[in-house]
Amino acid sequence: MTSSLALATFAALLLGAAPAQKPPGAFPYPMKVSTLKNGLTVVRVPFESPGLIAYYTVVRVGSRNEVEAGHTGFAHFFEHMMFRGTKRFPESTRGAQLAKLGFNENAFTSDDVTVYLLNGPSSSLPTLVDFEADRFAHLDYAEPAFQTEAQSVAGEYQKNASNPALKIEETTLGAAFTKHPYRHTTIGFFEDITQMPQRYAYSKTFFQRWYTPDNCVVVLVGDFDDAKAMALFEKHYGPWTGKAAKLEVPAEPPQTEARDAKLVWTSPTLPRLGLNWHTPAASAKTLDAATQQVLASYLAGPTSPLHRALVLEQQLVERLTPTYDHHRDPSLFGIDAKLKAEVNREPVKAATLAAIAEIAAGKVDGKRLDDIKSNLRYGMVMGLETPSQVAESLAWNIGIFGTPTALDALAANITKVTAKDLTTFAKKYLVDTNRTTLAFTVEPKGATP
Repeated sequence: MTSSLALATFAALLLGAAPAQKPPGAFPYPMKVSTLKNGLTVVRVPFESPGLIAYYTVVRVGSRNEVEAGHTGFAHFFEHMMFRGTKRFPESTRGAQLAKLGFNENAFTSDDVTVYLLNGPSSSLPTLVDFEADRFAHLDYAEPAFQTEAQSVAGEYQKNASNPALKIEETTLGAAFTKHPYRHTTIGFFEDITQMPQRYAYSKTFFQRWYTPDNCVVVLVGDFDDAKAMALFEKHYGPWTGKAAKLEVPAEPPQTEARDAKLVWTSPTLPRLGLNWHTPAASAKTLDAATQQVLASYLAGPTSPLHRALVLEQQLVERLTPTYDHHRDPSLFGIDAKLKAEVNREPVKAATLAAIAEIAAGKVDGKRLDDIKSNLRYGMVMGLETPSQVAESLAWNIGIFGTPTALDALAANITKVTAKDLTTFAKKYLVDTNRTTLAFTVEPKGATP
């Protein structure tokens, strides 16, 4: 059910006015942010969800932090290990106790951030804070448990590798990046995963480097008493100590010539074309992130002439997808085309580059641009209808942009993007010498050459 607050805010935005007694900007709910003496940031958002809370912990560590050769995959690995428990709350009892209290929990890891999430009854917040503070400060696992989990991650890789998506991502990143850790996927290089059972001592080092209070943010959304909640955070998280490591992430050198990568698949599926360009990092202080988000929809979204021509009219492509995601460091802006036949590869590539050339030449439809910007802004608001949606949006944006107010900044920047910004961006970044092209072809086993 849509929350009345989100709808009211949406209506106020449509009228061009800030909602009464609500904070300015796109984020429609009041927010409090505090930082404990040890550096832990606590974000609280009261939300009309009687008896329910969402509790998310953001760790600003992802595969970008895996800077040592032969040691990829540890950010994702710790997503697994963090469920192993502590001396106070061993793995054998922790999950059962949380489930008995009514909580469900999960986690996810990306290139830039790891997020742990729980949803459940606000009445058990005191117990939950105790549990979470304990595992972040006192995670405990023996070498046999570590090796078991390492084997599990290897199995996860093998399972994922049976799907073209992982191998396409590996091949694209491996061709596009030469120095930056973005050259490997979040799960890591397979050869590193196979060596992970021997990395027990290093795993402890990785945890000490990044699982520190100054590198974490707790997001609490829902039905709670703020003063009581902060007293719990001070009590249980206050003794936690440590400072995040200061390791230099290698910068990716500028790409100076076009690159091509090919991946051959032997199981039946459709061929694909990937076009990717190096583009700037996401920042709340510049228009780069907003420009790329708008450009992705403008160039290849469902309202674009390119989509209409390739997917609907000519039917050369089954699916046309912009692949841009916000990243902490310079990353890739891409277009992925799932081709209906191999013979469509060059026509689809030519049509895509022609659409980019039009934007670079200044041919931008102002009306469609304004509609896309409005859709993106209002989509942000309408996607904040439950405590978990609010917490996840905050967690993701905090992890990437480094500030709880990132959603407001991004929404404001989207409003500022002009046709000239799209043209300037396309002329500067979406050029041949900055492009990596992936050819995903299908050659079934036993097929006649």
